Amino acid sequence: MGAVGQRRGLFLCIVLVCLEQVAAQIKYSIAEEVKVGTVVGNVAKDLGLDISTLVERHFRIVSGMEGAQFVVNVNNGVLFVGKTVNREELCEGVSLCLVNLKLVAENPMEIHHVIIEILDINDNSPTFQEEEKIFEIYESTHPGKRFQLPSAQDPDVVSNTVRAYKLNTNEYFSAQIREIGEDKVPFLVLQKSLDREKNSEHRLVLSAVDGGNPPRSGTLNVTVKVLDSNDNHPTFSQDVYSVTLSENVKPDTSIIQVEATDLDDGLNKEIEYYFGGQLDSKMYEMFSLDKKTGEIRVKGQIDFEKVDVYKLDVHATDKGHPPMSTYCRVIIKILDENDNQPEIDVTSLSKTVAEDSKPGTVISLISVADKDVGLNGKVICGLSENVPFELKPSFQDNMYSLILKDRLDRELVADYDITITATDCGQPPLSTFKILHVDVSDVNDNIPTFLHSPIQLYLLENNVPGKSIFSVTAFDKDLNENAALTYHINRGEGSQVKMSTFLNINPENGEIAALKSFDFESLKSFQFQVVATDGGSPPLSSNVTVKVFILDQNDNAPVILYPISSNGSAQGVEEIPRNIKAGDLVTKVRAYDADIGYNGWLLFSLQRVSDHSLFSLDRYTGQIRTLRSLTETDEAEHHLLILVKDNGNVSLSATATVTVKLVEPKEAFAASDVKSVATVDEEDNVTFYLMITLGSVSLLFVISIIVLIAMQCSKSTEYTSKYLQETNYDGTLCHSIQYRSGDKRYMLVGPRMSIGSTIVPGSHANTLVLPDRRNTSGEVRLIFNDFFSILFLCQC
Repeated sequence: MGAVGQRRGLFLCIVLVCLEQVAAQIKYSIAEEVKVGTVVGNVAKDLGLDISTLVERHFRIVSGMEGAQFVVNVNNGVLFVGKTVNREELCEGVSLCLVNLKLVAENPMEIHHVIIEILDINDNSPTFQEEEKIFEIYESTHPGKRFQLPSAQDPDVVSNTVRAYKLNTNEYFSAQIREIGEDKVPFLVLQKSLDREKNSEHRLVLSAVDGGNPPRSGTLNVTVKVLDSNDNHPTFSQDVYSVTLSENVKPDTSIIQVEATDLDDGLNKEIEYYFGGQLDSKMYEMFSLDKKTGEIRVKGQIDFEKVDVYKLDVHATDKGHPPMSTYCRVIIKILDENDNQPEIDVTSLSKTVAEDSKPGTVISLISVADKDVGLNGKVICGLSENVPFELKPSFQDNMYSLILKDRLDRELVADYDITITATDCGQPPLSTFKILHVDVSDVNDNIPTFLHSPIQLYLLENNVPGKSIFSVTAFDKDLNENAALTYHINRGEGSQVKMSTFLNINPENGEIAALKSFDFESLKSFQFQVVATDGGSPPLSSNVTVKVFILDQNDNAPVILYPISSNGSAQGVEEIPRNIKAGDLVTKVRAYDADIGYNGWLLFSLQRVSDHSLFSLDRYTGQIRTLRSLTETDEAEHHLLILVKDNGNVSLSATATVTVKLVEPKEAFAASDVKSVATVDEEDNVTFYLMITLGSVSLLFVISIIVLIAMQCSKSTEYTSKYLQETNYDGTLCHSIQYRSGDKRYMLVGPRMSIGSTIVPGSHANTLVLPDRRNTSGEVRLIFNDFFSILFLCQC
């Protein structure tokens, strides 16, 4: 044991770590039985990796032999022995012992292959299966006769295995070595004729010595008993028999029949066959030998993947006294059958892949193996169809990388079940498959989307400040925080900035509240922009324009324009001559309503009158006319109370009082002349202003016509109005009304009016008062009648 300890210590001192790097593969060599913790090499340094990033990149061994024989330290990149390495256990009977390790580093993904050669040390001594071998040799045996000795077994390989056999010094026998294939078989050679009367027994010691330094040895006691001679020994037709046998053959299948002959007669010629005593006990479980015929048959289950070659020693012994024997070697080569399915090993670097990953990104490492050999062990690997992945073969056989082939879109496909199929090339081919599940993780690649753009909102005026008026909603195809939306109003520069300050939006649900009450009469419409922003990084956003149209409510009472007294009350006095005829115009009550449509459509009614038979009131125009001629018995003064109300759901109204005085005809004309003189200056001013207005409106009219023509040319034929159609619209485009009161002549124009209906000043109508002057009134009256009729007809 001292010599063994010295030799092992010497090996530990002279361990050489050899490094060679070819592509992404390095190779080390290390002796077996070294201490746990012995450094094999610094793989990170030899591979050119940054040692400081090994922990972050999850540098690790992902495949190799079981039991953690080798471990890598991620802090310094050193590969060291993690468990005592016994070469004889790892690579029994194989001269070149290699251990393959696969190391992986992530971000970016790198694959490195490390091959470690386990060097043999001379830690096993040659041994014999038997402690003693007895030979019975006739004294008549001639010198030179050889007798096979049992071979010694040494688990070590190459130079450390059995190299020589030595026999202790004697005058009758010597040891001779014969090489049969790779084996060294010892023989006992008779050097001198035996004399049983002198020495009936010889005791010898056979030593088997290996080639280690220092060498190890084992001994076998050999006893030779000298007998009277059976002078012919059996002879095989050939020293070595070779035969092939397919694996998986049925038990009791005949393999070969060996045959030996003996030149003697009688019992000395009868031969029996036996397996050599030094055979492994497992051989007796696998094969049977008929001792009479020499036929070898299958007894156990033949499996090429376990043993590909069997070597049997068959002895032929006659029945002489003493018996003589000879031997031959039967070599049985097992033929591989395609009886093993391929095996798939998947090393997933990550179970998820980002949808913005670039083509070429490595998803998993895949290795395939088949225990069969040749074409039976050649494996073709493939993927299921219609997946954006592909297999990229490695420089090492049966190694693949699963990489991304096309761009991913999580919104279309959120995960993939990838079927990996491995098929060998045997006949018939065998295949296996494995399903790899890959989830696609979301990235913020979709902007928020509104259902409608632009959004049109119709809002009744007089809304309650602070209450919600509308809600906008957007959606995002992404997930989690990438789809979490917040809303805000764009308060940038522009004409609509002022209006957006009166709006507030809930950033969580997009509910919009108005901070003020809107008035249709002062604001008809406005627009603003709502921006939706997701919670991704970086965030994405989109906007939508909200167009708000204010709808009218009946919130304005009628206003009396005439009569108006000096103190502002709706009271007036009209003087008519007593000779007035039935149906003549007395006066006209004029009023307007700031609302539009039915809310601004006014109706007139007499609430109180002193004589119902004398006066009538047109409910649409407000004209007061006589029903009959006046008589002397009629009172000189009449009071009329007139109610003006609109047509809203809840009607609003106003009243006016008209006092009608009956005078003599001369007094009536005189009063009329006084009024004409008093108002002539006022009428001159009105005419001047009307001419200025006419010029301005004419210019605007020409510009409007040009703009309308341009808009009509560019407008779609399927254009429909954004405004709601009035339900009770009677189809009238425009109408004008002319009437006379005394020496005044009035013309009323406006859209959507029935003949005699009340106009709505400030919206779509006007009332002009034209003086009855001979030099200008006719021309002005003609111009205004024609111009405004055309103008409002075009507007309508």
